[in-house]
Amino acid sequence: MLRILLAFSMLFSGVIFSQSKLNLIPYPKNIEFSKGEFVLNNQTVVKGNEKSFEYQFFLKSLHKSYHLDLSKNDRRSGDNVIFIYVDEKMNTDADYEIDVTKESISVKAKQSEGLFHGIQTLLQLIQDSPGGKIPAMKIKDEPRFAWRGMHLDVCRHFFTVAEVKQYIDYLAMYKLNTFHWHLTDDQGWRIEIKKYPKLTQIGSKRKESMIGAYVDNTFDGKPYGPYFYTQDQIKEVVKYAQERHITVVPEIEMPGHALAALSAYPGLACTQGPFESATKWGVFDDVFCPKEETFTFLQNVLDEVIALFPSQYIHIGGDECPKTRWKECAHCQELIKKNNLKDEHGLQSYFIHRIEKYVNSKGRKIIGWDEILEGGLAPNAAVMSWTGIKGGVEAAQSGHFAVMTPGAYCYFDHYQGDPQTEPNAFGGFTPLDKVYSYNPVPDELNAEQVKYIMGVQANLWTEYILDFKQVQYMIFPRLFALSEVGWGTADPGNYKEFEARAINQFKVLDKMNVNYAKSIYNITGKVIPAANGIAYELSTSQNPGGIRYTLDNTNPTADSQCYTNPVPVTKSLTLKSAYFENGQLKSAVSSQDFILSQTTGKKITLEQQPSENYSFGGALTLVDGILGNQKQLGKTWLGFQGKDVVAMIDLGQKMQFSEVYFNTLDNKGSWIHLAKSAQISVSDDGIHFKTIKEVGKEEIFSAEGKINLRVGSQSSRYLKVKIENAGIIPAGNPSADSKAWLFVDEIRAN
Repeated sequence: MLRILLAFSMLFSGVIFSQSKLNLIPYPKNIEFSKGEFVLNNQTVVKGNEKSFEYQFFLKSLHKSYHLDLSKNDRRSGDNVIFIYVDEKMNTDADYEIDVTKESISVKAKQSEGLFHGIQTLLQLIQDSPGGKIPAMKIKDEPRFAWRGMHLDVCRHFFTVAEVKQYIDYLAMYKLNTFHWHLTDDQGWRIEIKKYPKLTQIGSKRKESMIGAYVDNTFDGKPYGPYFYTQDQIKEVVKYAQERHITVVPEIEMPGHALAALSAYPGLACTQGPFESATKWGVFDDVFCPKEETFTFLQNVLDEVIALFPSQYIHIGGDECPKTRWKECAHCQELIKKNNLKDEHGLQSYFIHRIEKYVNSKGRKIIGWDEILEGGLAPNAAVMSWTGIKGGVEAAQSGHFAVMTPGAYCYFDHYQGDPQTEPNAFGGFTPLDKVYSYNPVPDELNAEQVKYIMGVQANLWTEYILDFKQVQYMIFPRLFALSEVGWGTADPGNYKEFEARAINQFKVLDKMNVNYAKSIYNITGKVIPAANGIAYELSTSQNPGGIRYTLDNTNPTADSQCYTNPVPVTKSLTLKSAYFENGQLKSAVSSQDFILSQTTGKKITLEQQPSENYSFGGALTLVDGILGNQKQLGKTWLGFQGKDVVAMIDLGQKMQFSEVYFNTLDNKGSWIHLAKSAQISVSDDGIHFKTIKEVGKEEIFSAEGKINLRVGSQSSRYLKVKIENAGIIPAGNPSADSKAWLFVDEIRAN
C-alpha cells in the first residue's frame, strides 16, 4: 500500500500553492483560504449522483490523467470524501461553490452546468497539488458574460469529428460555453443537407488550394475533398458538446461567401455560371441572388440545420457581400424599386429580414457579422462585431444583443509572435498580452446599453492552417487569455502574473500532447523614441538577463552582449537576439534590420489613426527605421481602411534632403490597393506648408507602390506626406464597392 501511495504522490507535480494566487485559469471570482489541507489519495471516496455525466466525467478525468481509479471505493465511508452534487435550493447566485477542508471537498451548484465548471476548477487544483495536497479554501465563482465563445472555420481546411471533439474539450477545460462552427463558405460546403445532395457531392471539394503568402499566388495542384460532416456526425458532435455544457452555433453563410453552394446549384446566382468552389482565399463577386427559388433553397437548408442544432441562435454570416452582381442584375434592380429600397445595401437588409422572419417562425433567432447592419438591422437579430467595436456599439445602442469579437484582439489567425519566427499566418499581430488586455464592454455604452453585450468570442479562420496541430498552435496559449476575459477576472494591469499562470498550464498541454505556441519564450522587440533617434527594447517572458544580442548580423551565442537596457540604434544595422539559459539556446533567433534616414525617430503625428488591427507601434511605425515585409502584414505596416494617410514629421530643426521615400502595398485579394496619389509638402513653422511634389496613380502604379521622389534640394524643419487612399474598390476586384485598405510603411527622407 505504501508503494502505491508513494507512486500516486509522484503523479502530481507543479508549483506549490501560494496563499495569494492559485494556478487557475480562468481565475475564480472569490477565494478565501483557511488552515489545513485535503489529501487526495487512492482511498478517497467520491459521492454524488452516480448516473450524472458530471460525476462520471470527474472520475474518468482522474483515471485518465492520474491513473487513479476511485470508482470502486466504498461510498459508505465518511472520511476523505469529495462531494459532487447539484443543490437546487442553494441561496446564491454563484455559478458554483467549492469548499475544501481537511476531511472533505464539496463541489456544488444550482445547475449541472455550474457543477461542471466547478469540476474543471477542482481538476486544475488537483493538477497543481504536489502530493495531492489541496489547501483548505472556499471558492465562490460565477462568469461575467453569458457568451464565451470560440469559432472554428472548417471550410478553408477540414477537421475530423475526433478533432472537433478535441477542440470542444479545450473549450470545456477553460469554461468557454459556445462553439461557433463555420460550416459553409466559398471554399467548401461541409454539412450534409439531404434535400440538396449536390451541396456535398460537388460543393464539398475544390480542385486545388492556395499555398504560401497571398501575394505569391501559388497553388498546390492537389484536389481537396470531398470533405463534409454527415447529419449523424453533426448529431454526435452536438451531443458531445451538450454534455459538456457547450452550445454549438452553426453558421450557414449568406448572401455572400456562396461559391461552394453555387457550384452545386448555379441557378441560385444572378448569372449563369458555371461556378466552382474557390481555390483562393478572399471575397468573390458571385453571391446568392435574392429571388424566390433562393429563399426556398435557404429555408429548406435552414429547416435541416435547425433540426440538427438546438441552439437559440443560428448564424447566417452576412459579411463581405459584394454588390457587383446585384447592380448588374435586372431582377435585383426591379426588387429594389418594387420594395422602395434605397440601394443594394438596402437589398442586403431585405435579404436578412426575410431570413430572420423565417428563422423566427421556427422559434429561433439569427446572429450575423456586423455587416448585417447595412441598410438597417433586422428586428430581432444579434450582431457579432468583428470589424471593430463599432458594430457592437451600434447594435447595443439600438437595443440589439451583440457579441464582441473585434479582429484586433480576437482573431487567432493573426501572428502571436515575431512574424519572422512564426509559421505563415493571415496577418495582423495579436500576441497573448493583447488578447488579455481586451475589455468586451465598450466605454461608449451606458449602464442600460451594457446589458446588450452578451459576451466575447475569438475566431480561428483556417486559410493558413492545414492540420489540427496548427489549430492547437494558433489557439494556445491565447485561449487562456480569452477564457479569463470572458469569465470577467482578467487583470491587464497584472499581466505578468497571468502570464506565469499561463506558462504553468503548459505542463497540462504537454501531458495532452498539444502543440501549443511557445512564442512568449521568444524575444519580442519594440522600437521606442530615444534622445538621438530610436532604441530597440527587447523583452521575453523569461528572465531578461538571459537575452543576448549582436549588432554585426551574426547569430548571438551565450557569450554575446547581455541585454540590460534598450539598445540605441544610431546607424543602419542588423540586430539579432535570442534567449539563453545555462548557456543553452532556448528560443528562436530574432533578427531585425534597421535602415535609418533623416526622419528616423522624429516626432510624427497622423491626422487619422490606422485600423486597430494594423496599428502596432502607432505613428512611430512610419519612422522606426524598419521597412515593411511585403508578405507579412503583422508588425511593420500601418493599415487604413477608407482613409488617407496624412503624416506630419517634425525633424527638430532645419535639415537638408532631396529625396522622400515611402511604400504602399498592392494585395487586391485582401482588399489592399495602391495609393491613388501622393503629395509632399514642407514648412518651417508647422503651420504654413508649401507643396514641393505631387504624384498621380500612374506613377505609383508603375513603381508598384515603392515610391522614391526626387524633390530637389530642401532645407526644412517640417515634412508633410499625404497619401491618398484608393477609395471604393472598383468592380472586377474582390470585395468591389467596399472601402479599400491602404497599407503604408516607412516614410524616409535623405
